[in-house]
Amino acid sequence: MLADRIEGKWIDAFESVLALCRVQRGEAVAILSETQSRAVNVQLAELALHRLGARAFHVVVPTPAQRAPVAVRSTGASDAVGGLKPVVAALASAGLVVDLTVEGMLHAPELKDILKGGARLLMVSNEHPEALERLAPNGADGPALEAKVKAGVKRLKAAKTMRVISAAGTDLTIRVEGAEPGGVWGWCDRPGSVAHWPGGLVLCFPRAGSVNGRLVLAPGDANLTFKRYVESAVAMTIADDYVTAIDGAGVDAAMMRDYIAAWGDRNAYAVSHVGWGMNPKARWEALAMYDKRDTNGTELRAIAGNFLYSTGANETAGRFTLGHFDLPLRACTVTLDGAVVVEQGRLVGELG
Repeated sequence: MLADRIEGKWIDAFESVLALCRVQRGEAVAILSETQSRAVNVQLAELALHRLGARAFHVVVPTPAQRAPVAVRSTGASDAVGGLKPVVAALASAGLVVDLTVEGMLHAPELKDILKGGARLLMVSNEHPEALERLAPNGADGPALEAKVKAGVKRLKAAKTMRVISAAGTDLTIRVEGAEPGGVWGWCDRPGSVAHWPGGLVLCFPRAGSVNGRLVLAPGDANLTFKRYVESAVAMTIADDYVTAIDGAGVDAAMMRDYIAAWGDRNAYAVSHVGWGMNPKARWEALAMYDKRDTNGTELRAIAGNFLYSTGANETAGRFTLGHFDLPLRACTVTLDGAVVVEQGRLVGELG
């Protein structure tokens, strides 16, 4: 297990990312955390903001009682704020919110109210700072990644249909026309914008009734809710957004069936977002290198050329749930209106 202590190099990493967020001297910056947040990251954020001359303040809320029937992991839909209006008002009044909640505020119901006044929000994924340091978008890497992600978002926004196939048996058709496309390169510098660190993703939230086909997890693909690599094939049948069957003889399929059923919530079976990874620094084997408490798995979401399929909350389709799977797959081919953007797990053209 890695030690949780302040390291100068980690303050440097936080400072570099917050500088990309255009933190100004004297700017009011809220550091949002909860009682179960990773304390070292909260401290690193404060120290980095001090270096930049920001007027940082802490908003700390108690981690809420467990209300789900199963353990909740890696949802991006924190319920720590719980709709508490004074907290939302404090966050909305800041120029920047550094989000250090355990699950993150990306899909939280309060997010729109926090952003509507112009605040920007950087979600620092619940990773050990060693991973954050390694994946910081610094030097020439940041602008290069930003340009490629923006190019991917432009391609996705112009498309009507995404198709995803693989030798393992994946064959998905996704209507992306009218979806909510987005890209994340690891920092946010515009009023009302949201980003997460580590970054490097192009994705969209499809409208209701847009996803049909078959998704096959092959050995070596990952289930980030369980923080484990798949050891035996799992085949998911998807009809009008909803997983209707999870087939497979191994423990991976059995665990997925049991976990998703335990929510007792139909929305837990529905698509959240789909997209592909863009970060050349991200490593597939990273999940094997950290204790489970030391990783949130965001690195595997962002691996250049992966295909990411997620179930759970989808604001575009009007669905909210804490039930969530993030499933990054290798070796898929992704096309937009027939044009290849990812070929067997490799980015092509201007995206590569």
